[in-house]
Amino acid sequence: MSTAEQAAGATEKLELLTIANNEAIEVGKDSDNEESGNEAEAGASKKKKKNKKRNKKKKKAGLGAAGQTDTLSVPVSQLFPNSYPEGEICEYADDNRKRTTDEEMRAKDRLNEKQIFDLRRAAEVHRQVRRHAQSVIRPGMDLTTIADTIENGTRTLVEANGFESGIGFPTGLSINHCAAHYTPNAGDHVVIQNDDVLKVDFGVHVNGHIIDSAFTMSWNDRYAPLLDAVKDATNTGIREAGIDVRLCDVGAAIQEVMESYEIELDGKTIPIKPIRNLCGHNIGPYKIHSGKSVPIVANGDQTRMEEGELFAIETFGSTGNGYVHEEGVCSHYAKNDGAFTNPRIPSAKKLLQTITKNFGTLPFCRRYIDRLGESHYYLGLKTLVDSDIVMAYPPLCDTKGSYTAQFEHTLILRPTVKEVLSRGDDY
Repeated sequence: MSTAEQAAGATEKLELLTIANNEAIEVGKDSDNEESGNEAEAGASKKKKKNKKRNKKKKKAGLGAAGQTDTLSVPVSQLFPNSYPEGEICEYADDNRKRTTDEEMRAKDRLNEKQIFDLRRAAEVHRQVRRHAQSVIRPGMDLTTIADTIENGTRTLVEANGFESGIGFPTGLSINHCAAHYTPNAGDHVVIQNDDVLKVDFGVHVNGHIIDSAFTMSWNDRYAPLLDAVKDATNTGIREAGIDVRLCDVGAAIQEVMESYEIELDGKTIPIKPIRNLCGHNIGPYKIHSGKSVPIVANGDQTRMEEGELFAIETFGSTGNGYVHEEGVCSHYAKNDGAFTNPRIPSAKKLLQTITKNFGTLPFCRRYIDRLGESHYYLGLKTLVDSDIVMAYPPLCDTKGSYTAQFEHTLILRPTVKEVLSRGDDY
């Protein structure tokens, strides 16, 4: 081989070696890239799985939005900045079934969007406050502490601001044979006992649109049939309610279900009775009772429910006579919307101005007047009640030794569907 050929051969070998090295480097890069890609892909997969898990967490009515604190310190407007959870949607039956898809009804429904928005906001406040209340109320607590817990929570979550938003009416905390309208006055030291049956009834309003909902608590399983009977009866009333439905038909259905239950107490089997002189009612702006009553027994009332009406469907069951009477010291009051008489007594006139300015036609209690800094107002309050300027609503009780229970929801008869606004996962 000549020198030139040797040089050429050496050059060719060098070039082949260079190419081989370059290919090895490229293969290494590809391998590194492939491993990096696999790691990236694996990371993305893990991230995707984590994101997928996060997406399953949804804000649900009745559970409270993620972010609420154990002390109820976050207003619901911060948890739901755009819209609030809807209630239970129930399509109408029979002749009204077509309303669900009718375009004219849908157009009418859209006209009420602001009212529905306000009601859903109030309902979400109610759900979150009552969920907290159910977790903390227990034997050994006094009624004033319970009332303060519920009312302060309501004020915070609804961002209480006079007639724009706030408490709908005083918190009812009625025990055992007392069925309704009991809230503690100043100095009340009643304490919940292990064998008590407690009715918790409170309201929330936004721009005068009131959510009225109630539940019963007990710590002795022997009262479970009583609670079950009343809950079933209330759900029956909700199911029967609808546009053009006669009020007597709702009452008859409730009575039939309630009276199908019985309870055994101290070795005796006792039929559960509906409290026939207590009832549900329709609700108007700033008026908790707006004219129509929803009976819980068959009473022959031919009045019909109408489109757009807001109703509180509530039922009461009792182991006693099934009839309540006024008993005890009064705590609930409300200004008479139709009264225009001016009181002559200065203390009454001053108190009326305070009531009108702070409550209007919304119900109130003595604790609320105390909270405003008023004192020595009892004579003035008595004068207003005696003059029918203010209406008094004393506690309503069945026979002593009996037990009563209550469940209640607020629903609205929208043009297209019935919406049970206050429905939650609890009841």
